Amino acid sequence: MRVWSFAAALGAGALQVLAFAPFGFWLLQPLALSGLLLLAAGQGVRRAAGLGAAFGLGWFGAGLWWLFISLHEFGGLPAPLAVLALLLLGAFLSLYPAAALALHARLRPSPRWAPPLFAVCWLAAELARAQWFTGFPWIAGGYAHTAGPWAGWAPWVGVYGIGFLTAWAAAALLQPRSPKVWLAPLALALLGLILPQDFSSPAGRLQLHLLQPNVAQSHKFDPARIERQLSDLLDQIEQAPPGLVLAPESVLPVPLALMDVAAQQRIADLSRARPLLLGSFVGSNEAGWVNTLMGWQGGELRYLYGKRHLLPFGEFIPPGFEWFVRALNIPMDSQATGLHQRPWVLGGQRLRPLICYEDLFGEDMVASALSGPDAATVFVNASNLAWFGRLMVQDQHLQFSQMRALEFQRPVVRSTNTGATAWVDHRGQVRARLAPEQVGVLSVEVEGRAGATPYARWLGALGLRPLWALALLPLIGVALRRRLRRSP
Repeated sequence: MRVWSFAAALGAGALQVLAFAPFGFWLLQPLALSGLLLLAAGQGVRRAAGLGAAFGLGWFGAGLWWLFISLHEFGGLPAPLAVLALLLLGAFLSLYPAAALALHARLRPSPRWAPPLFAVCWLAAELARAQWFTGFPWIAGGYAHTAGPWAGWAPWVGVYGIGFLTAWAAAALLQPRSPKVWLAPLALALLGLILPQDFSSPAGRLQLHLLQPNVAQSHKFDPARIERQLSDLLDQIEQAPPGLVLAPESVLPVPLALMDVAAQQRIADLSRARPLLLGSFVGSNEAGWVNTLMGWQGGELRYLYGKRHLLPFGEFIPPGFEWFVRALNIPMDSQATGLHQRPWVLGGQRLRPLICYEDLFGEDMVASALSGPDAATVFVNASNLAWFGRLMVQDQHLQFSQMRALEFQRPVVRSTNTGATAWVDHRGQVRARLAPEQVGVLSVEVEGRAGATPYARWLGALGLRPLWALALLPLIGVALRRRLRRSP
């Protein structure tokens, strides 16, 4: 029976992945949590933690399997070692749901208070995963709800607030005969359908051309192919109609300082006919290269945005793991952090760049969703997901952009190497998208937006502290209970 329950928890975690893109069965997210809670009902702290860990292993194993491609095909790790590395990562990330289940079991709340207390415990685990050890909130529970009733809560409470609400609903589903228990989360879900959503207003339009070069990752940093790739890219830019051309992250794999003078001059000449926002590296070997988006206009380099939230192992080396990163032979594996930059003002719009997975961290970009000199009207994401293949990862990352659009009511445009190159409007709807793994240009006329959502306002003023305060309530309760027991 014990083995069966752990296998069932593992399956529930894997099933939850179907709630996210590209599948989109959002209702499975709270249902999977309900299944986990049903298995953990009445169990002790250790057994509940084990079930939470099994759930997490299924969740992250099924949701992040594509990391195997980067580790094995591009990193050169033998397949067994790549699988082992994935299992270790999944086991580490599984500590968060394990801790949530253990804390909930330790509290032993009454049936009436069990659902909201589980939601609080789950919120604590999601916030910790999002912020500790530089943070890795990939496929956090709330991301499944870019559609459905809870999507209406995005501009009010953000992705982690949605995760709290769905966890509450998941626990309440186990007590269908107690209206006092399930009525509140049901009412909150339905409220999401009628909450006001108009917090931004039109701020003009801008013509953009989103490039998708479709360069195979195995070719991208090959010295014998770089010159041809650069020539093809510049030809693609030259053929684009008037309007801003946005190219992917590291589309110029040779750092600007090391680029051929003739190539630099051609880029400058092309920018006289159209503005360019191109991904490259700026800096030096001594100080560290910075993953950068360069804005060219009128024959001059006028704008730089350096990536600030770096990816562990791929862009910076965590202490003690240099041997592992060196074994993977990843180009540009030790990068410097970019400085904060104001948006690029162009054509009456203020463009806020985001490089690759920076758009997972809404708390880092909230200043651009308020008012003042840092306020943006359009978010632009430049990514290269060719490291991870095509299946699932492109759609998952696109869904994160949809959530940011919902939270801040700003359009998001994405230029990627192999996909998903797309335009997401301020309502989180994908308005246009290029087919993956094809060379192409997506031309769109984007309406910029100005104004701040309630979520942006309180996140900008307080950060995630209000959610952390809510998440710490169970720990305060445990401490008070222990103190009362010790007192005479």
